[in-house]
Amino acid sequence: MAKAQTTSLRSYALTRLGLVLPMVLILLTMVFVLMRVAPGDPISAALGGHLSAEQLAERRHAAGYDRPLVVQYLSYLGDAVRLDFGNSVTDNRPVTSIITQNGAATLELTLAALLVALVFGVTLGLVAGRLRDTPVDVAARLAGVLSYAAPVFFVGLLLQLLFGPMLGLLPTSGRASPGVTFALPTRTGLMVVDSLLAGDTYALSDVLRHLVLPAVTLGLLTGGVFLRLVRVNLLQTLRGDYVEAARARGIGERSVVVRHAFKNALVPVITVMGLQVALLLGGALLTEQTFNWPGIGAQLVHYLNNRDYIAVQGIITFFALVVVAISVLIDFVNAWIDPRVRYT
Repeated sequence: MAKAQTTSLRSYALTRLGLVLPMVLILLTMVFVLMRVAPGDPISAALGGHLSAEQLAERRHAAGYDRPLVVQYLSYLGDAVRLDFGNSVTDNRPVTSIITQNGAATLELTLAALLVALVFGVTLGLVAGRLRDTPVDVAARLAGVLSYAAPVFFVGLLLQLLFGPMLGLLPTSGRASPGVTFALPTRTGLMVVDSLLAGDTYALSDVLRHLVLPAVTLGLLTGGVFLRLVRVNLLQTLRGDYVEAARARGIGERSVVVRHAFKNALVPVITVMGLQVALLLGGALLTEQTFNWPGIGAQLVHYLNNRDYIAVQGIITFFALVVVAISVLIDFVNAWIDPRVRYT
């Protein structure tokens, strides 16, 4: 039996990996086409008012934008395979450098937001499912709908106003105070981790205080999804035969909910978690702008405003590859936890 399960998991993993290539190819093709739909070319769009016609033609030729689209497409795919996303037009920065320098800020914000979403969504979902059709359940469901429907920038502005000027409890912009930013040794780029590695409790406190508002703003965006998933699946699980059997054996209701029903109710959350990464990355664009957070999202908006399509194309391509990688990883974890996935 164990050997059959191992073979099934291996077969599922190979099948899932086999689907990665066409998925990535479709994503890269969509990015390429969308960037080429815009009129003109990235060189003219970004530098049209700053260079002469001869200089623009020279830059277009050097970048290969005077070549046929098929040749440009194949060159783009080859560069993407090597993780070479080109250089920005406006400041000639390699896109890989932009990703490595600003990616840690986005990663830190995304992980903190995911933690907020899980704590908020799973906790309220468990309470709502346990207290079905009570005022607590209604309030939890309403909170879930509002957290998902409210625009992330609007929630961010409200939190800034409430905890900043009105209460003066939390900072409203940046990753840390200027003194901490310059004094803290950069080892991983994740300021929370760097503060822990340095053993600097003051820096850690300052970094966490700056992280609270943007993480809560972005975390509430997906917390409502987790809340509804946990609630619905908990209700379904509580009606299962094995739960009724546990009750019949005299096991307490709290133990039945926590030890038997709750674990199975979390399986769909793991499945959807990979899909929510894309939502978090999209929400990070507005969150980073709202809180002046120096992440990849803020850089993407900067290059969009400057019509630097090469940098935009490279950053979006990187986002697409990250989403695909996380989606595949979540699928593997889900198949390992829930054997039913391997046979569907």
